[in-house]
Amino acid sequence: MYKSNIDLIESLRNGEESAYAYLLKLYHKRLFAHLVTLTHDHAVAEDIIQNVFIKLWEYRSRLNPEYSIKNFLYKSCYNEFVNHYKKNQRISDFEKVYLDTVEAVVHSNDIDIYEKKMDLVFQGVSSLPNKCAEVFILSKREGLTNPEIAEYLNLSLKTVEGHLTKAYTILRAQLGVKMKSILFLLF
Repeated sequence: MYKSNIDLIESLRNGEESAYAYLLKLYHKRLFAHLVTLTHDHAVAEDIIQNVFIKLWEYRSRLNPEYSIKNFLYKSCYNEFVNHYKKNQRISDFEKVYLDTVEAVVHSNDIDIYEKKMDLVFQGVSSLPNKCAEVFILSKREGLTNPEIAEYLNLSLKTVEGHLTKAYTILRAQLGVKMKSILFLLF
């Protein structure tokens, strides 16, 4: 539909709603999956995405056609996540390390590499034992908490935690040190 990033941004700057709808269709699911891994809350992830797209439309005239719209959306989501997080919680030392890791990934200006790494992680899930994979997907892709997973699957909380630990151990062994930052973000 759009030949390049520049064409897309120019269409947005001209107020073409079809360009806006195109972006929503193209990036909403990806951004949602990304935000669920950060927030572990579907409603918060949706709120963040909604805020990002509202601001995108409001400030479309300021968009730089030379800057990747994809990177802009991911960075905007990250910034909204941090603002939400700071507003609603005190940050522990562990959480600060987590946020710094997220920031490093997002500000690396290569969201494609991040998405490829996430795809590799979720491909690795197919090698996990069935129940272990199911728990991992419910936790990391669907954003359910451990107690919610335990109730949903009729398992004990310790069993859910055991499956997640096993998944992390297997994935870390399969994916190696290079994927450490992505696995850290997921866990």
